[in-house]
Amino acid sequence: MTAPTSAAPVTPYATLLGFTRYVDRTGPTKATFVGGLRRQRASRHGFNPHGQFVKALKADVAFHTGGTHLAQVADLVKPRWRPLYEALTPGATRWLHSLGEPAGVDLAQTRDALAMLGDLPVKINPQFGVRFADGRAEAVRLHFDEAPPSEEATLATLHLMARHMDAVLPHAEPVLVDVRRGEAHRMPADVKPEQIEQWLAGEAAAFRAIWSTAA
Repeated sequence: MTAPTSAAPVTPYATLLGFTRYVDRTGPTKATFVGGLRRQRASRHGFNPHGQFVKALKADVAFHTGGTHLAQVADLVKPRWRPLYEALTPGATRWLHSLGEPAGVDLAQTRDALAMLGDLPVKINPQFGVRFADGRAEAVRLHFDEAPPSEEATLATLHLMARHMDAVLPHAEPVLVDVRRGEAHRMPADVKPEQIEQWLAGEAAAFRAIWSTAA
């Protein structure tokens, strides 16, 4: 009789969204959140309700259509997602218009990267990039939550994207777009990257420790 084999260990891992949501939490809620991420990774379950929305936004950039795809997408999704899409569309359209004339903006292909914060792998995955007629480029990460992104989550997102921009979209600037409000957040000029790096290293070490105790 063969002895039962134990389940393979679930190695610590976070997406950019998961890690920045983690650093935004305090006290016991950090442990609860990491435990949820660990269970989700073990079950390999996950669903992205924003997929069709991102496709519509990218289509408006790629085809220089100024928001026509966004205006139609709420009618194309299942009824349960319609209120969400209707809440997101006005802000996303404002951001799209803030880019300037549609013909002067093109969609740029971004690539995912794997950041290592100490021993914690974090997947850096902006949704897409935009390239302007003057040669400037931006790698765009979208924030969909009802609440605006906190200063901590914004700094963590922009720093980790900038840290791996050579792989994500060379020479581009990282941008976090608050979709509901149509606002673009960029790295403040007075930040000290080395201080952010130290802060995130500490957060990553704590993340790994919580992950291990949740096993």
